[in-house]
Amino acid sequence: MRPIFNSLNFFTFLSLIILLLSCKKDKIEPTLDVVYTVNVDGYTATFDNKTSGGQSFKWDFGDGATSTEASPVHIYPGKGKYVPTLYVTTANGKMVEGSTVLRISKSTAVKLTDNSLTDWDTVTHNAISSGTGGGIFKKAKYDYDGNYIYFYFEMQSAEANGDIFDFYMDTDNNPSTGLTTWLFAGGGYDVLIEGAMLANWFDLFYHKGAQTAFSFDYQSVSDFYEIGTIQQEGAILKFEGKITRSKIKGLTGTGFKIGVSATKNDWSAMLGTAPDAATAAFFVDMTE
Repeated sequence: MRPIFNSLNFFTFLSLIILLLSCKKDKIEPTLDVVYTVNVDGYTATFDNKTSGGQSFKWDFGDGATSTEASPVHIYPGKGKYVPTLYVTTANGKMVEGSTVLRISKSTAVKLTDNSLTDWDTVTHNAISSGTGGGIFKKAKYDYDGNYIYFYFEMQSAEANGDIFDFYMDTDNNPSTGLTTWLFAGGGYDVLIEGAMLANWFDLFYHKGAQTAFSFDYQSVSDFYEIGTIQQEGAILKFEGKITRSKIKGLTGTGFKIGVSATKNDWSAMLGTAPDAATAAFFVDMTE
């Protein structure tokens, strides 16, 4: 008996051949992921290229400059928003890219890793000299760059005392939002950071509810602050630190109001404030 090979069988056979050829032709190659990190210090950006599998690289820094180094260091011409892009060419000649957004602000002389506080001598703009109402506070200074808010305190205390600090911050510079408190006039405090920061305890809270209500929500945010050099000169304690701007809401503007209080480690007594208690909160000017 002759095999039956009608038009239906032929169509099925032909379709199978086409499907097999298409699968072979459209074989999907694995996608290369463009991965890099960037650290900004003033106008200087350090790029760390972690892309695996690239054959060549080209950076467009977003200001007209380029580089073919794998992990370049680039100095931007001034403050502003830039969009650097990394173009990666693969072994088969395909190009993939990845971009990010950088906000470059002014540079700062403050370095937390130099085991010194003399760099704060250059900071004169955002500075507070306490009066009789400052208690143990003698001086406070603030500085900033595109990534951090830096702070410096001089006070009549000792690191071993374990003083508890409260940073009341009006981050949106709007007195109609956030807590109003008798401690520092003129602000609505959206953010509270509280703890014995020299003992590695500092917690972040955001205000909620009525402006007259001391009601804050705890924020589970890690690594939002860092303490630098700590010095004891007789009865005077001096220390510095920084807060990461991107991890605290509202710190992207051109300024904010702040008042800092210090309390005994058992909360039994208020030790002082900067600026002086019942005076206006200090405005940290970040327009430069």
